[in-house]
Formats: sequence, C-alpha cells, structure tokens
Amino acid sequence: MTWQFTLTGLLIGVLVGVTGMGGGSLMTPILVIIFGVKPSLAIGTDILHGAIFKTVGAIRHRRLGNVQARLSGWMFLGSAPMSLLGVALATWLKHRYGDSVDSVQGRVLGAALIFGGLGLLAKSFLRPKEVSDAPFRLTTRDRVAAVLIGLLGGFIVGLTSVGSGTFFGLTMLIVFPMRAHKIVGTDILHAAALLYVAGFGHVVAGNVDLHIVGWLLLGSIPGVLIGSQWMVRLPETMIRASLAVVLLLSGLKLVELPGTNATIAAGIGGGALILAAFAWRDRTRRQRARTEQQRLAAERTEVAI
Repeated sequence: MTWQFTLTGLLIGVLVGVTGMGGGSLMTPILVIIFGVKPSLAIGTDILHGAIFKTVGAIRHRRLGNVQARLSGWMFLGSAPMSLLGVALATWLKHRYGDSVDSVQGRVLGAALIFGGLGLLAKSFLRPKEVSDAPFRLTTRDRVAAVLIGLLGGFIVGLTSVGSGTFFGLTMLIVFPMRAHKIVGTDILHAAALLYVAGFGHVVAGNVDLHIVGWLLLGSIPGVLIGSQWMVRLPETMIRASLAVVLLLSGLKLVELPGTNATIAAGIGGGALILAAFAWRDRTRRQRARTEQQRLAAERTEVAI
C-alpha cells in the first residue's frame, strides 16, 4: 500500500494545518487499526513524520504571521527535558506492569481531552470573547506560565506518546490572550521541535519505518500547506469549534468507547466536506471580485476614451 498512506497523510495534514492538533492522536490509531502496523512502530513512525511535516507547517504559519516564536521557545524549554523523563517512566511502567499500562494512560488522557473539547465548544458558541490581534508581548508571568505548561505537557507527551497538539493548543487558548489562528501557528512550531526530540529517540531504538514516513509526507506536506491557507480565511468561531471537535474525536478514540471508529470517520468526513464547501465558496467569491474589478476597469477606460 502506497497511495493509501499518501491520502491519509493529506487528510491529517489538512487537519493539522487548520487546527494545529489531532495529528498524533489520530494518525497512530489509523496506522495500527487500518494498516496493521505494530503499535510501537506506529508511534515512532508517526512521531518522526509529525516532526517533519509540522516543520513545513510552522514555516508556512511563520510567513503568515501566525507564530509567536518566543512563546514556543519558552514552552520547549520545559517540554523537551520532561518529554524524555516521561518516555523513561513509560518504559519503566511497561517493563514493570506490561502492556496494560498503555491502555490506562490512553483512557485517562482521552477523558481529559473530551472534557476539554466540550468546554472549548461551549466557550466558542456560548461566550464569544473578542481578543486583540495586536502583537503579543511576553511578561514574566507569561514566561513562567509557558515553562510550566511545557513541563506538564512534555511529561504527558512522553508518557502517553500522544497529545503534543491537543494539550498545548487547548492550554494556550485558556491561558494566553491570543487569537485562535496565532495559537495554531505557535502550537505547530512548538510541536515540531518537541517531536524531533522524541523522534530521535525512536530512530535510535529502531521504531521508525522510513518507507511509511516517506509516503505519508507526500500527502501531509501539501495538506498542511492547504490547511494553513484555509485557516487564515476561516472565522474565529469556526476555528475554535474545529479545535473542539478534534479534541472530542481524539478523546473518544483514546477512551475506546463502542462505535468510536465510525464516529471518528463520520466526523472527519463531515469536516472535510465543510472545509471543501468553504473553499469552493471562497474561490467563487474571489472570482466574482476579480470579474467586478475587470468590469469597473473596463468602464473607466471607456469613460476616459
């Protein structure tokens, strides 16, 4: 299978480009359930793949002005060492208690993501809050908060192997006065840096299939570029709602409720149709605007003659 990996990468890339999250929480289960990849190999492959294609997405968001690099740096200061500590603890627990530890960890994180997704969804529609688009200046309080978020989030990522986008994206939305599109860009940059740390460890351990990584990147790189471009044109409420939906789908997958796979498939399919409809409407509007400009220019030319 080759084109199937590329199509999967395209869908995940668009999702991450728009929301900044959901890559690891959805890609790893897809590799295991649909493609039959061993869990340990799927985790390592997904982490290295995520580091590479999120780097491309971070560069694109940086050019669009959606990245607070200093904030990402302060979070990375705490998340990088704690992710390694989380990996070490997860390895020790697995040797001590067996594979059952993975299931318990995943369900705890999944419940937290579902709770966070419901809260964000309610906040998006019930209590809309206007946030200034002015440059965000880090105070001492912001730097301390960023490091603490990195410490906790990095440990969670290292311990569970998922959540690099979902946890940090949700926390930044709550803590920092930033618009959603800047949260997405900042989160992608930080996630890419964090995943390189974990990805290097998995490469050394032999838990990466470079063949799968290559085919995934053929789809995910253009996907994240398309998603980041769409995200600029999406309304603030729609972006926040998308973040909430991705949190809910990721949480449902991790808690392993009956019928979860069908729910996730329906959610991704519905979201893809909505984004496609929005892209078509945006393209139609731009074509109409160009036609109107050409008509006005022709009228002005006739009057001048």
